[in-house]
Amino acid sequence: MNPIVKVIQPSGILDGIRGNELRREVSEVVNIGADIVLIDLQDVKFVDSSGLGALVSAMKTVRNANGKLFLCSMNDQVKMLFDLTKMDRIFEKFADRDEFNRLILATL
Repeated sequence: MNPIVKVIQPSGILDGIRGNELRREVSEVVNIGADIVLIDLQDVKFVDSSGLGALVSAMKTVRNANGKLFLCSMNDQVKMLFDLTKMDRIFEKFADRDEFNRLILATL
């Protein structure tokens, strides 16, 4: 059985408002049966504490459905935030979609 992979690509500033949208999007893709969710942060310029909370909530939603959540394409500001908050230990991250495809999708 092939897992269902869905990519979500937020943009701009990942704050309270955009974080709520992200939570809804993740819930929707999980409800339609996604096994793997990739959040591509390529177009995200900044993440605040609400945005970080939304990412943690998204991970919990996916895990509760026995799925996996991955992140890719973080800019330097977002990487720094993840390092400072130790979130880099919780989330599995990839440099870009190509690396995700090579290391995750190619092994399925």
